[in-house]
Amino acid sequence: MKWIIQHLFAVTLVGAASFGVASAQEQPIKFGLLQDFTAVYTFVSGEYNQGQRDYLTLINQEGGVEGHKFEAIVRDTGNQPQRGIEAYNRAKEEGAILFDFLSTPVSRALVDSVLKDKVVMITPVHGRGDASDGEVFHYVFPTMATYWSQATVLAKYIEDHGGLEGKRIALVHIDSPFGREPLPVLQDLAAEKKFELKAFGYPSPGNEQSAVWSEVRRFRPDSVLIWGAGGGQPVSVREAIRNGIPAENIFSVVWLAETDAKNVGADIMKGVKRFEAVSTGTDTPILQRIKAKVIEPGLGAGDATHVGTSYYNIGVATMAVAVEAARNALKSEGAPLTGEKLKAGFEQIKDFSAEGLMPAITITAKDHQGGGAGRVSQWNGQAWEPVSDWGSAYQELVQKEITKGSQAFKEGK
Repeated sequence: MKWIIQHLFAVTLVGAASFGVASAQEQPIKFGLLQDFTAVYTFVSGEYNQGQRDYLTLINQEGGVEGHKFEAIVRDTGNQPQRGIEAYNRAKEEGAILFDFLSTPVSRALVDSVLKDKVVMITPVHGRGDASDGEVFHYVFPTMATYWSQATVLAKYIEDHGGLEGKRIALVHIDSPFGREPLPVLQDLAAEKKFELKAFGYPSPGNEQSAVWSEVRRFRPDSVLIWGAGGGQPVSVREAIRNGIPAENIFSVVWLAETDAKNVGADIMKGVKRFEAVSTGTDTPILQRIKAKVIEPGLGAGDATHVGTSYYNIGVATMAVAVEAARNALKSEGAPLTGEKLKAGFEQIKDFSAEGLMPAITITAKDHQGGGAGRVSQWNGQAWEPVSDWGSAYQELVQKEITKGSQAFKEGK
């Protein structure tokens, strides 16, 4: 984390110097990675941003796309909307055509701006789930499974391994809009599949959860979904196990990673499952190339031990999708790229899996989520291993929430 803070402003300077005085046709394509490195999202932002930058370095080392290289503009927003707005305006003036804030408060504050300015904002695993409606949120692209989709994938796994009818499912969540977000689809699913759902909220930031877990124990759930982030997640796992819930019956939103397993105890957490947005480890072709062409030559953006971790690989995947969109746009729309051209490039993405790093996504003018697929992985004591195939579930219930939210936004509610 300290490394990133010390080098935030150096990224743009080094990038600009390396590209020199290229012609307009060869000017770098600029992405604004304006994220929270100092406040709430610190549990993920360091590794995530490192993965993003290492992937862009890989593409540049391989010659760029259609003669164009990529430049990352990296600045800290501290999870503050006003700082995010200021960073956005500055990066936009510098030529950025894509933005990733990795902060729901900041990204929500900038929705109107990106729609008006016609530049792309990606919101993978954060932000507004209803922005999946591309016919309303024309320039906002979640590109990965929304929290609604994550909940349905986990529920489908439970259904496929013992059934849902007659079961008791507990949702233990941080008491915030994010924590409550999966409730509508789970409530609809409970009515359809005839299981009992009960939600238990705990106060932010989640360091103290003992009281709520006593209530969960009395409910005697067959399965528990934990819906938090950062330091609250290992607390949830520890409290669940302490209250007699078997590790194999604990299911997490995407925010559960290697560091959390270490904090809980690698052996203690064995059997806990989570929604997985991308593959972990370094066995996939892109990660192998990053190791060979970026890490080994000393061009990496941070600690080499992060390469292959959950959040690093999510960062890599976000930029793989963004670069694929740029490739599409350059081929179909031509240079120089603009936000409008890049939007068109995103909406041409079809069956793209980043060489097996992530589930294949197809983005259209209507669907900016990309299908809502993921899989379930399980902690085996040393690493995360998949226990299901890539896929989506109950997207009709997800679409109901997407449409409800997007129409409210459209009507100014």
